Amino acid sequence: MTFLKTAAIGLATACLATTAFAADVTIRLAHLNPEDPFQSHSGTMAAVFKSLVESNSNGEIEVQLFPNGQLGKDNEVIEQVRGGLVESTISSAGGIAQHYPLVGVFDIPFAFPNIGVASKVITKDSAFGEKFVGDLESKTGLKVLGLLDSGGFFAFTNSKQPITSVADMEGLRIRTMTLPTHEAIVSSLGGQPTPLPWAEVYTALQTGVADGQMNPVPIIAFAKFDEVQKYLSITNHVITPYIWTMNQEFFDGLTPEQQTLINWASDVATEAGRGMSRVIEASENGLPKLAEKMEVNVVPPEEQAKFAEAAQPAVRALIEEQYGEEGTSMLDTLLSSIEEEKAAY
Repeated sequence: MTFLKTAAIGLATACLATTAFAADVTIRLAHLNPEDPFQSHSGTMAAVFKSLVESNSNGEIEVQLFPNGQLGKDNEVIEQVRGGLVESTISSAGGIAQHYPLVGVFDIPFAFPNIGVASKVITKDSAFGEKFVGDLESKTGLKVLGLLDSGGFFAFTNSKQPITSVADMEGLRIRTMTLPTHEAIVSSLGGQPTPLPWAEVYTALQTGVADGQMNPVPIIAFAKFDEVQKYLSITNHVITPYIWTMNQEFFDGLTPEQQTLINWASDVATEAGRGMSRVIEASENGLPKLAEKMEVNVVPPEEQAKFAEAAQPAVRALIEEQYGEEGTSMLDTLLSSIEEEKAAY
């Protein structure tokens, strides 16, 4: 029996090796989140991309997926992509910021009025998206395959108390991404920013290194923060991008047909990921799941206005100070695009 099992395993391994060898091109695609396409939007994007590319390339291209941060921290994997060690990655704004700091322009609190406007602006094809992507590509040497929101508007969670007003933020140690703009948001509201890489967040919340954190509902859900946090406060204070990049030299080495396939497959996969975020938000896997263990409150509009009054000037001042004229120009283009899309609704 052991012999038969060993033989079967050997045969399967040989078949997989043959399949991998048969492919002319291998794309290693990394991301931070769960592989299950129904748990995270980057899981959805990776699964859809793999299916479309492999099934439409007649076996020429194999896509290998590395979810759950298997290849390292976000900024480290981006470095691997820039260096050609990995072909592609789907990254958070925190990871991108260490290679392209101007991603911080997204962090003006309460700039986006709703997810409809955000979906129109945070895309490669918008007027802002074209400027943003072009600048990112020129400064990093990366090719951008996709631009979308990170899962929806951010909410605060913490283990101390409900956040119903700015006063409730006083002294709370809030984990942020390694984004100066996110640190400025928390500081301006009276909290203590605690920047940490994603891989360390759950343990930091569990051990009390941080009292709380901020993320979209789908990310809070799949990260199981309801296990280590008691309060969830819906503030909708900011929305950040996820950015899908590929090594430019690798892309340039593909045939024109392969490049076309990569471009349209990543476009379709990005829209699938955008849609999955909305599905998760609206399903049992989103807010209802979190509400089973957490106390949930919604910050009313009049209090949101006070949050905005405290945080907006701080973030704008930081962008002007750190990023100069090009930062304010990028920010103004973003705000202009938002106003145009608001007028269309």
